[in-house]
Amino acid sequence: MRLANIFHLGVKELRSLIRDPIMLVLIVYAFTVSVYTAATAMPETLNKAPIAVVNEDRSPLSWRIVSAFYPPYFVLPEVIDQAEMDARMDAGLDTFALDIPPNFQRDLLAGRRPTVQLNVDATRMSQAFTGTGYIQTIVSDEVRAFAQRYREIPELPVDLALRARFNPQLNKSWFGAIMQVINNVTMLSIVLTGAALIREREHGTIEHLLVMPVTPFEIMSSKVWAMGFVVLAATAFALTAVVQGWLSVPIEGSLALFLVGTALHLFATTSMGIFLGTVARSMPQFALLLMLVLLPLQMLSGAQRRARACRRPSSTSCSPRPTPTL
Repeated sequence: MRLANIFHLGVKELRSLIRDPIMLVLIVYAFTVSVYTAATAMPETLNKAPIAVVNEDRSPLSWRIVSAFYPPYFVLPEVIDQAEMDARMDAGLDTFALDIPPNFQRDLLAGRRPTVQLNVDATRMSQAFTGTGYIQTIVSDEVRAFAQRYREIPELPVDLALRARFNPQLNKSWFGAIMQVINNVTMLSIVLTGAALIREREHGTIEHLLVMPVTPFEIMSSKVWAMGFVVLAATAFALTAVVQGWLSVPIEGSLALFLVGTALHLFATTSMGIFLGTVARSMPQFALLLMLVLLPLQMLSGAQRRARACRRPSSTSCSPRPTPTL
């Protein structure tokens, strides 16, 4: 009788969900359009980052460094005076400002260690973090290539070859699509179960359920399996139709094993939604609690941290195709 009650109450939850067009639109959007936009809109590298150069040396080496910055990673650099550098960065015209000091080439050929100054607009965090490494590597490579004409630089006896085991092409859509599906699984499972419980309280049907010959465990278990089933079915559809079909992301592992792990994850998140729906007395309260729970979950899950191993657009790990190595 307990299993039968849980099953029939779960079917009742599915029927209630079908009559809720807002929730249906949210589910469809979260596992179709949201996955596609997250995969295609995720920035992979720099894209037309504005840069200005203060060329106080005016030597062949300094002009060689200036010409090394080109689209699509950077816009064509503006050669400005030192007095304009701070004003342009304060106005938001430049994200990077590179200052090449006077006598830079002469000091380099004399065996000294000249330095260049790089000013970065840190308010543009994504470009600032990635672009600093790009610029450092570009300048070092140009200086090294220029210095090889005048003195012999011994080659290193060991060469480090980087190979990406998973996602060898480092395609941003592969990472973004899977991470968005996982994030939506967590979000929707909490939202659906919590909203189902609050809907019962707002409609006054929770009192009818409590006076029926069913236990609170049966009521909560029915909501857990019903909403978990909906999210699990939507996840399977998103992986097969959107990720594999629409975005052409190859999935080499077992889809069934992934769904089993998702079911275990759903048991925890749907239970969390039941708890939040019990604490909250209305949907606005539930939405406020949801923000306090979802943000730490997503930040600590690792999905928002996308480490970049590359420092130069021409490096092996940043190239659009895997580079063969010996």
